[in-house]
Amino acid sequence: MLTNKGKYGLKAMVHLAGLPPGARIGVAEIAEAHRIPKKFLDAILGDLRNAGFVHSKKGPGGGYALARPAEEIRIGHVVRALDGPLAPLPCASRTAYRPCEDCADEAACSVRLAMLAVRNSIAGILDNLTLEQMRAMPQAEAEAGLTYHI
Repeated sequence: MLTNKGKYGLKAMVHLAGLPPGARIGVAEIAEAHRIPKKFLDAILGDLRNAGFVHSKKGPGGGYALARPAEEIRIGHVVRALDGPLAPLPCASRTAYRPCEDCADEAACSVRLAMLAVRNSIAGILDNLTLEQMRAMPQAEAEAGLTYHI
């Protein structure tokens, strides 16, 4: 399950993706717009900065901005940076694999195989979804729901 840290981080990234090129925004503005505790968002944006997703600048005209264009940022990478591996179990992870202590035969473990399928499905979606695509989702959803009658 996506943690609040992951959810808030994605909301902040989507917010930053909506800024005009070269614009920066302060933490307080993002926090207020999305009802995120400011101190928590400070820490999240620090993690995103350390992972290379955002830049920050202090002082007048300062704030946060994306480090690269939204169309180059994959959501799966952001989620991993904030929440760790996508797999529900360590034995199904590609990035943080650990065998289960209670498993005698990993190749025949139906729980592991099911969780591997879950991990692959999640990764298949999130690793192919860009921040720009995610930002456009509400508009695409609204347009898909429009019905014209003549």
